[in-house]
Amino acid sequence: MSSERQTKIIVLDDDPTGSQTVHSCLLLTRWDLETLTMALNDDSSPLFFILTNTRGMTAERAEMVTRTVCQNLRLALEQLQCSATSSITPILVSRSDSTLRGHYPIEPNVIAEELGPFDAHFLVPAFFEGGRITRDSTHYLVVDGKEIPCHETEFARDSVFGYSTAYLPDYVEEKTKGIILADQVQRFLLHDVRGDCSERLTHLTVNTCCVVDCEQQSDLDHFCSQLKDVATRSGRKFLFRSAASLLTALAQLPPQPVVPKDMGKYVPKHRPGAILVGSHVQRSTLQLTELLKQPCVCGILVNVDRIREGDGNTLLTEILHAVEEAHSSGQHPAIYTSRTELTFDSIKERLIFGEKVSAFLMEVVQNLPTTLGFLISKGGITSNDVLSLGLALKSSRVLGQILPGCSVVRCPASHPRHPEMPVVIFPGNVGDDYGLAEVFRRMSMV
Repeated sequence: MSSERQTKIIVLDDDPTGSQTVHSCLLLTRWDLETLTMALNDDSSPLFFILTNTRGMTAERAEMVTRTVCQNLRLALEQLQCSATSSITPILVSRSDSTLRGHYPIEPNVIAEELGPFDAHFLVPAFFEGGRITRDSTHYLVVDGKEIPCHETEFARDSVFGYSTAYLPDYVEEKTKGIILADQVQRFLLHDVRGDCSERLTHLTVNTCCVVDCEQQSDLDHFCSQLKDVATRSGRKFLFRSAASLLTALAQLPPQPVVPKDMGKYVPKHRPGAILVGSHVQRSTLQLTELLKQPCVCGILVNVDRIREGDGNTLLTEILHAVEEAHSSGQHPAIYTSRTELTFDSIKERLIFGEKVSAFLMEVVQNLPTTLGFLISKGGITSNDVLSLGLALKSSRVLGQILPGCSVVRCPASHPRHPEMPVVIFPGNVGDDYGLAEVFRRMSMV
């Protein structure tokens, strides 16, 4: 019997927000051989995500995790290749932040070493639902109709992933420490993306770094159709470092089953839910302010200074008591960390303390009332930990988007505490000031 070849888009996601433009696909929080094989054989969607959460790790640990994922993935693909019934042609995507934060070039380099060689890798940070576009190889954030080069935003001042330029060839040179020079980067400008660049794509070799302009989804749709055609005809292998909008173009999914405004239908018996806000970027703080104005929302502050001072156990008892009291009275507890970012002597210390705060929040999630109707998780790293540690999900399936860029996933029916409970993954830097309040209203159907 001849084997059937299928294309599968495999996304190594450095936090769980890359699914923010798609639906019906699996999110994996484990990458053992059995779990990867299950996802490769899943015929419900042309793509799946492996949530590595590497954006919350040191560079050394991110490299180690990415390498382990790739080695297990290679083994799973080889076993399927030997199968009498099926084999997979993978399209590999290293999905990261649309504001250029993350472990670049470490992650795509490791993928190339373990699963290559590739003829080119494409840097495509566009995320249209979040107002991130690229023109003349410069990446912009669109805020209130104004285009701001992303190096002029708070994201470029990130203490771990900061950068000095939004001009992508220079960004590549800066991040690779000159291993790839700016003038070695292939630029696909808007007229290239919107025209016929098949011939140029065919002649890319030796993992050439390419940066891609795009202002709207149709730009990427057209460009990706050419990429896939070239890969099919010439056998070229391409790797992608992207934000979420590229995945929309690669997957070409139909509309999601339930429209965004009706996502509250997934809440079991319309029970009260909870909101967890770990992200401390300015956008999250503004959204939290509007959320706390909503009827039946009870704000519960997690003062992270007390965790730093070793008072975490007492604080945990107080938080859980407040959550139970709010829930039993029909309110929706909104658990949020203190808004001021603490300072540390080193990046390593900051990351270690961040993990300590996240571990505290996951203890809160692990002890949420079993009668909870839904959970909204605000922040990328927070959301990853909610899925993998707080709820201990090996995998979950994306139901769709409740707002542009905000995915809803659901716990399995077999979950020991929260069967079929929907969970909203709300990135820290997505949505307007009223976005979190709107998601709450849709889930609570108020």
